[in-house]
Amino acid sequence: MMTSLLLCGRSWRSPSEYQDGSCILTTGSVMADQGENIPPSNCYRLVLLGSSKVGKTSLVNRFLKNKFEDVYTPTIEDFHRKIYRIKGQSYRLDVLDTSGNHPFPAIRRLSIITGDIFLLMYDICDRESFNEVTRLCQQIYEIKGQCRTRIAPKICIPMVIIGNKCDREKHREIDSSEGEELARQYTNVSFTETSAKKNVNVEEAFIRLFTLAKMPAEMSPSLHRKVHPGVIDDETTSRKSLSIRRRLSEACGTIAPNARRPSIRTDLLTAQMRGSTSRSLIASNTGNSKCTIQ
Repeated sequence: MMTSLLLCGRSWRSPSEYQDGSCILTTGSVMADQGENIPPSNCYRLVLLGSSKVGKTSLVNRFLKNKFEDVYTPTIEDFHRKIYRIKGQSYRLDVLDTSGNHPFPAIRRLSIITGDIFLLMYDICDRESFNEVTRLCQQIYEIKGQCRTRIAPKICIPMVIIGNKCDREKHREIDSSEGEELARQYTNVSFTETSAKKNVNVEEAFIRLFTLAKMPAEMSPSLHRKVHPGVIDDETTSRKSLSIRRRLSEACGTIAPNARRPSIRTDLLTAQMRGSTSRSLIASNTGNSKCTIQ
């Protein structure tokens, strides 16, 4: 039976329960929910968009596993989930690695609607991939804007534009100044160049994004301890469980096993809820320009 992570009061026990002040994260076949109990305010969806072959999947692999595969495999859509414990609170980061071919425009639109933060990537050696990022910036703002009424506050969308493959300088077609200029055209958007192959500025890109979104800095790979859960026997419940022993003062994170993207129906309900929430907030707080990432 598939095992998945449970983050709740019953999983994260107080330090008084352990002599060494550590906490334990457990899962069971009955209560498994892959972090669904984490407060919505601590859940984020990161969406990667860009043309094919620009290195989106390679960037994700560097971020999650610090690995690089020099073999291209077309991505249809990959979904990853990472769960964190930071300063006594649980967080969930869903990462959606989208197809560069976007064969289903409606699904791509839904991904944008339900996305909280975005990485837009192009290849510095491919002019058309940069043009695609330019179009994506406009599309994201248009789609997000349509989820609000005409009296909505100014749209605030944390995004980082990434020029990847900076290790191939001899083949460069897009100067870094063009990426910087594109980022300046929007609010809450940053720019950097990376090399997923050489692991150049990969973490910097994520740190910039988390900073823009006011997310915990400890979500960055070097600022938390990576945990590889092991299967143990829970004598109390006689069930298998994943465990993480960690002091409450430390930040730790683990990749959720067997993570699956929520169904289209769930995403549609989420989109509808966000749209109605935006309208109700606008009706009660007209003129409030605070940006909320939900």
